[in-house]
Amino acid sequence: MRRDEYEAFFKDGISSLQNEGRYRVFAALERLTGQHPRAVWHGPDGTKKDIINWCSNDYLGMSQHPSVVKAAEETLKNEGAGAGGTRNIAGCNHLHVELEAELADLHEKEASLLFTSGYVANEAALGAVAGMLPNAVIFSDALNHASMIAGIRTSGAEKHIFRHNDIADLKRLLQSVDPTRPKIIAFESIYSMEGDIAPISAICDLADEYGALTYLDEVHAVGMYGERGGGIAEHVGVMDRVDLIEGTLAKAFGVLGGYVAGSEAAIDFIRSHAASFIFTTAPAPALAAGALAAVRHLKSSQQERSAQQRQVQLMKNKLRSAGLPQLPSASHIVPIPVGDPKLCKQASDILLKEYGIYVQPINYPTVPRGTERLRFTPGPNHDDRMIEEAVQALTEVWLRLGLSIIHRAA
Repeated sequence: MRRDEYEAFFKDGISSLQNEGRYRVFAALERLTGQHPRAVWHGPDGTKKDIINWCSNDYLGMSQHPSVVKAAEETLKNEGAGAGGTRNIAGCNHLHVELEAELADLHEKEASLLFTSGYVANEAALGAVAGMLPNAVIFSDALNHASMIAGIRTSGAEKHIFRHNDIADLKRLLQSVDPTRPKIIAFESIYSMEGDIAPISAICDLADEYGALTYLDEVHAVGMYGERGGGIAEHVGVMDRVDLIEGTLAKAFGVLGGYVAGSEAAIDFIRSHAASFIFTTAPAPALAAGALAAVRHLKSSQQERSAQQRQVQLMKNKLRSAGLPQLPSASHIVPIPVGDPKLCKQASDILLKEYGIYVQPINYPTVPRGTERLRFTPGPNHDDRMIEEAVQALTEVWLRLGLSIIHRAA
């Protein structure tokens, strides 16, 4: 191909996305320390607008908590910006070791291993374990995150996909496989686009019955559920029944990075075999310090979790009273279905430009076509007035775009 033909291919690909209404546009935000969820939007024309961020994964505002900021700032001054190498070669900082011990304790496991992101943690851990267990089979929930799918593909192991949260379907698939083969059940605790919660206890029952290893992604739950923020598995009292727990430091803990917790032997095995861990520069010490402060704070503080749960329920109630649709969600995630990519993007644009409400449209391939939605994540710092204003703005936009109002409460 000629160079101009390559360029034409790229441009045609972008045009197709734009015509479908699922071309992704980044909103350039300026975050304001101590003021989350308030931020400043820098528009493409150079203008600035004060906005409220309604779709952040900084669920509890911990990225701006004084103890987190102080820990990161002091470490940056004392130790510099970067780790200086991989964990194997000069990059293993004492803060990495402390953080791994803290995370292992959080999940009541023998050990944990720190990664540069939750995506890398899933890809590395699933890839290494399933790839090296002889003749292994993976059973994966149909709505598992892209990072888990990437890990399964990396492993090269045989896979079976069970219907989302469907215990009967999982059991049917487990029964279809030679009982002597190693098995891994990979699933999430909270599914971030639906807001629903996995039947962890029932899955663990099947794992016991069929001799399977359990791999649980808790990224949307750590910090927010359980007595110490250990996630849904802690909340329902089954952490000891889950073999490997994967989490993130970039959501409720407000910093950056991912991790896997499990037995000492399993974690040492992943550390020794996962290529994306071995050949990646370690997380910056300042980030590890900030994450360590966040984990320690949320182990003992109930204030952020309680406030978040209160505000989430308030928003769900207000949406219901206004007759606005919402997908059933047992968690802090509030998905509002639109069902059309162009209308979803249009609603998002109006909310941002006219109301100062930032909520990103969620389109294919993140969710299936025809299920496009706005995904709200109320937190402890979204006050009652913000919620009232957001619901009022949504109602006005819904009516303007001719979207369905279910009913209006008397």
